[in-house]
Formats: sequence, C-alpha cells, structure tokens
Amino acid sequence: MAMVVTEIQHITFYVERAHEAAARQFYGGVLGLPEIAKPLAWQAHGGAWYQLGGVQMHLSLSAEGAVNAGTQRHVCLMVADLAAAEAALRAAGAPINPDPMPFDQWTRFYTRDPGGNCLEIAQRRQ
Repeated sequence: MAMVVTEIQHITFYVERAHEAAARQFYGGVLGLPEIAKPLAWQAHGGAWYQLGGVQMHLSLSAEGAVNAGTQRHVCLMVADLAAAEAALRAAGAPINPDPMPFDQWTRFYTRDPGGNCLEIAQRRQ
C-alpha cells in the first residue's frame, strides 16, 4: 500500500537567539500571522508558533552561527495584493528579490526574514 499524506500540519524556520525578537516582529507584525500558544513543555525554549488556516509555522531558535542566508529552501505565502505586500516588507527593511523564473500561475518575489530564511511572496494571476 502506498503512503498517503493527509495534510501539512506545520513548517519550521530557525533563527539565531539574537534574532528572535526581530523574527517575531517580522512574522507577527509585518506578515500579520496570528501567534498561538506553544505547549508548556516547549515555552522555555523560546521562539513562537503561528497558525493560518490549518497550517502552523513554528519559529525555533538555532545555535549561534547557524546560516540560512545562502539557502533556497523556502515557503510560499500567497497574498491578496502583491504590491501592498512588497511595500509593507520594504517599509520593514526586508530585502526584495525579483522573481528569477516567472511563470503563468502567479507573480512573485522573494524576501528573507531576520534570521536569513527565504520566503516566496506570491499572488495568483487572475
């Protein structure tokens, strides 16, 4: 019998402890993701959990010196208004990297969180 995946429950991004406050502001403030309570057993470890629809995003803390900046692993966040998203991210000081490989399903750009994690920001084409 083949394996059947039924849902994506969460994704996890890691940032250095020194970037925790900036990353929480980025995800909760700039992106507006609703923060949810972490289980008591994990609250002492820092970081934060967010939930949008049925998917959670876990912000975890990594060892000092961990590098995310050079990787292309990412999550794609769909937005209602790509221009407004770009303006909000620019105003927050986030880098904006144009789409190197445009295609017909959505328009997009890439940014990085304060810990260097890559995010694709996209809007479906009408």
